[in-house]
Amino acid sequence: MSRPSRYDILFEPIEIGPRTMKNRFYQTPHCTGFGDVFPGGNAHHRAMKAEGGWAVVNTEATTIAPEYDWAGQMTNSRIWDDDDVRNWSLLVEKAHEHGALAGIQLHAGGGFLTAFDSRMPGRHVSDRLEEGGWLGSVIKMDKRDIREVQRQYVAAAQRAKRAGFDIINVWGGESAPLPVQFLMNLHNDRTDEYGGPLENRARFWLETLEQVKEEVDDIVLAARFCIDSLHGDDRGIRVDEEGVGFIELADHLVDFWDVQVGGEHAELWIKDAGPSRFYPENFQAEYVKKIRPHTKKPIIGVGRFTSPDVMVEVIKSGQQDIIGAARPSIADPFIPRKIEEGRFDDIRECIGCNVCVSRVNANWHLICTQNSAAGEEYRRGWNPEVIPLSRKQDRNVLVIGAGPAGMECATVLGKRGLENVHLVDSADDIGGHVRWISGLPGMGAWGRVTDWRKTQLAKLDNVQVITNTTLTPQEAYEYGADVVVVAIGAEWLGTGINGVTHTEIPGVDSSRPDVLTPEQLLRDGKPVPGRTVTVYDMEGYFMGPSIAEKLQREGHEVTLLTRFGHPGPYMDLTGENVHMRPLLEELGVTVVAEHVLATYEGGKVVADDHVAEGRTRSWDADAIVLCTQRRARTDYFKSLRDLHEEAGDSSEIQAVYQIGDCVAPRMLLADAVFDGARLAREIDEENPAVPLPWIRERRLMGATDETYAAVLNRPEGR
Repeated sequence: MSRPSRYDILFEPIEIGPRTMKNRFYQTPHCTGFGDVFPGGNAHHRAMKAEGGWAVVNTEATTIAPEYDWAGQMTNSRIWDDDDVRNWSLLVEKAHEHGALAGIQLHAGGGFLTAFDSRMPGRHVSDRLEEGGWLGSVIKMDKRDIREVQRQYVAAAQRAKRAGFDIINVWGGESAPLPVQFLMNLHNDRTDEYGGPLENRARFWLETLEQVKEEVDDIVLAARFCIDSLHGDDRGIRVDEEGVGFIELADHLVDFWDVQVGGEHAELWIKDAGPSRFYPENFQAEYVKKIRPHTKKPIIGVGRFTSPDVMVEVIKSGQQDIIGAARPSIADPFIPRKIEEGRFDDIRECIGCNVCVSRVNANWHLICTQNSAAGEEYRRGWNPEVIPLSRKQDRNVLVIGAGPAGMECATVLGKRGLENVHLVDSADDIGGHVRWISGLPGMGAWGRVTDWRKTQLAKLDNVQVITNTTLTPQEAYEYGADVVVVAIGAEWLGTGINGVTHTEIPGVDSSRPDVLTPEQLLRDGKPVPGRTVTVYDMEGYFMGPSIAEKLQREGHEVTLLTRFGHPGPYMDLTGENVHMRPLLEELGVTVVAEHVLATYEGGKVVADDHVAEGRTRSWDADAIVLCTQRRARTDYFKSLRDLHEEAGDSSEIQAVYQIGDCVAPRMLLADAVFDGARLAREIDEENPAVPLPWIRERRLMGATDETYAAVLNRPEGR
């Protein structure tokens, strides 16, 4: 299959200083949670993108000296000494194997550090403590300090060159590093030649770029620049002022501009990684377009690019020269290759759920809802596009339940070449609860979880999708399959039982017309009686706040009751709460936080204060929606397993397994999808219900590189 000629522009080589990008696809620097602590994980994750056709792959923000450590906020990424050089050289080697350039983003955090590891204060523009600095301490730099920090940048650049990097990026993005902090009046109160007018505030960054360029002039020099911090006033970076002003001052020093929008605090940085429920594709365009007339160098911009047509438009319009992406490159490392080959319907589009961001913010490595292999490239040896054929292809597999886990399992089994895979669901279409979740306000992009798998399943001749069919355990047992996989999910409980009180709420039951569960409301269309509604959220993610938004928009007067300090605390990690919390307030939703539901009788809610014992609140409600706890539908699997075990050697089936939410309810779709993929990838093993060991990157006394290489020699079919 070949691509239409209008996409050829995306595959034109682009010169960036002394190197040439083979196409216009650039994986922007982004955190992985691997850092340099897990060099194998980081190298193989970036290498997967290189294999998928990205012309450039980058590290995350990599600290240049111990004083800038931010351990505890996320996994450290460091280039402090020659040991780091050795580890980073693996990433470079893997990138080069697939014809990609490798870039490193050098970071000195100024006021944004933790010092958990180093226990050192950091040198900063001023002596002001910053909100993003957590527990770090800072020293206001004098001129001697400034020279020392610039020497640290040069030394780190030299180490990066020894590691083999092609691009050195002196980071000034997201308003977090020193170079951009010098530009910002919010941080810079200096009265010397490094403070005051823009030319003075730019001096530190300009001098640093000059010194790095002089020492490593044979590789690419770039600046990732926050062109608008979105403070909205002269405290921060304004694209029309400091944004274009600094670009004009530094244009002669850099080989390209890697630009983004959004500053250091939660309400600002998330606009650089905007969740899909609040940000469309190419949402930073209005800012990027403003810098175009002010630079002669290539521009890289971001905006959750997933559509090839949008990519072509932003290039042809002159908005930018190169397609920058972080999250889309996680969801599908092979986007460039698929576009190049004209396989557009195979693109696994990012849904913008920001679960990748949430894991890094929680100080662990990323995962992805769409790409079950993300983060597993080294640990488990997974490639999202290379699914090894099964060693036992003559088997027939029945997958019962076509939700996220079932769809993924059937897709992977089909690609592994199993003789017949039947995916059976009682509903009229596949998708499970994703179908009604994606109907919540702003969450339409989540439907891509179903759309991509539906497309893949339709291409597999050995997979048959059967809807509107309910099988009893006995019927499943007698179906004629060799292996049965149960993926029938979980259900929200209608009695109010939850993980805090561990008890049912007296008299509350979803069989009542005024008590509803999310399934009853969103899937079954159960009517909401009356005008006033209380949504009781004990989960802490999107469901409770999203239902509250939906009902308030439909004309109800909604009270959101939660035991947490504020609605949906997990959405703090995904960045959604930056907008969700003020949105609920704007819509008029009443939030009652840090309370648990005691009773709901006679149209009155009584809630106990979860913090101050003995205090209660009450209010009227015509109905209540219980987002309290889900319970796995385990009975079906147990009945089928019993039939199999009771029959012994004469059983109609060889094995029965369960995956996804019917094992245990997963708060994240990504975990259910992963569960389906893992079983399918390990279906040939003696007991695929138990995960195979994965590589644990840790220090082993007496270990060598060969020790780790040996672990990578996994059984065929992984």
